[in-house]
Amino acid sequence: MTGSTGGWRLGFAQFAGYGAGDAGNNLTFSMASAFLLIYYTNVAGIPAAEAGTLFLVVRVLGGVTDLAAGRIADETTTRWGKFRPYLLFGSVPLLALLVAVFSIPHGLSPGWKLVWAYASYALFQAAYSTVNIPYGSLAAAMTQQPSDRARLSTARLIFTAAAILVIAAVVSPELSHAANLQHSLTVTVAIFAVVGIAIYAWCFATTRETVQRDSERFSIRATLRMLRHNRPLVILCASSLALYTGVFGAQTVGIYYAKDVLGDTNLFIAMTVAQTTGMILAALLVPKAASLIGKKAVYLAAGSLCVAAGAGIALSPASLPALGIASFGVLGLGTGAIIVVLYAMVADTVDYGEWNSGVRAEGLNYAIFSFTSKVGLGVGGATAAYTISIGGYMASTTFQTHSALQSIRIAAGGLPAALILIATATMVAYPLTEKAFRALIADIAQRRAATMLDVK
Repeated sequence: MTGSTGGWRLGFAQFAGYGAGDAGNNLTFSMASAFLLIYYTNVAGIPAAEAGTLFLVVRVLGGVTDLAAGRIADETTTRWGKFRPYLLFGSVPLLALLVAVFSIPHGLSPGWKLVWAYASYALFQAAYSTVNIPYGSLAAAMTQQPSDRARLSTARLIFTAAAILVIAAVVSPELSHAANLQHSLTVTVAIFAVVGIAIYAWCFATTRETVQRDSERFSIRATLRMLRHNRPLVILCASSLALYTGVFGAQTVGIYYAKDVLGDTNLFIAMTVAQTTGMILAALLVPKAASLIGKKAVYLAAGSLCVAAGAGIALSPASLPALGIASFGVLGLGTGAIIVVLYAMVADTVDYGEWNSGVRAEGLNYAIFSFTSKVGLGVGGATAAYTISIGGYMASTTFQTHSALQSIRIAAGGLPAALILIATATMVAYPLTEKAFRALIADIAQRRAATMLDVK
């Protein structure tokens, strides 16, 4: 049945199918975020500083392709909807490029290895935009029910956590025990690719775009004017820039923290279990908490938790690895809570844009948000790589210097804590409360009803 705020009420199949789509995303995204730097430095032989520059350049360019993908998705019209077709037809090139990213030929010279790394990763980022932007935009087109949007975010986070856990459990042992690590990683990502195609097909089959939207197409100028005056989106993007810079910096060097600071690569699995357990716990608790105190309050509380977790990661003694692992669990709880409310907030800003300016642009709204996230991803990955490079990290040695170990601690915990503190402080200014959102949705419904009467 339809809900009072527009769109069809969703059932279990829709929540599960939509959430599964982010498992497909993370078979590519989290694989690259967690293991690409160590693949470049320890397998392909690319220095950490050069890899850091690559991350910065390619991931920021990936943000630009996000903007293009958002505009194209908003202009798309098919019998399957605007966004769903990209899940079906964009997944194959995306997953093929994941294999290429982790398959730099061993016999290439250092210069040509870097060329392969830039080309394959840049194409991968462009392909990821064509799938992820429509996927992220889909939530706003499926429902306007705040509770359903929160559940979609919850389902998304649960499947994300499951994918991250599988990746860690499969790949971490390979880093220590594979006789031919290059071959082993290529086979692994090829298997991920096959599984990913099936997952995207499931997401396509179980989701529907039901939210009413005007058939009128708006010019780029009108759309950009809507975005410029969308204050909730601007604040959300500013906060997410700092947030993702910190979070992905920590994720980039997590494997180094396990291998070098804690002294056991396999502890990365324990760190990931702790972190994903925290994320899943957040996914279960946050929808109820958000309904009681609002999404903004959840974000602020969770951000404070992340800051404490970052300090714990930076300061935990190597002789007590359980403290470092527990700190990653707290980080997972905090970031999981933020992610649940964050994606629901992005969908809310679509409705705000329509209410404020008359322009509804799910694709470009999500693309703007994703652009800032990609910039954060690029800056976070680059900062982490530069930090361990400055600290003197050497891929060719078993034991790192004290300076190198401290740099890993700073990259994994200290910098993320500072950046997430900035992100949390920024969100204090976010104006779209639950009460304000319900009022604008009711106003949009009245406008649409009046327009239909005028047409008649």
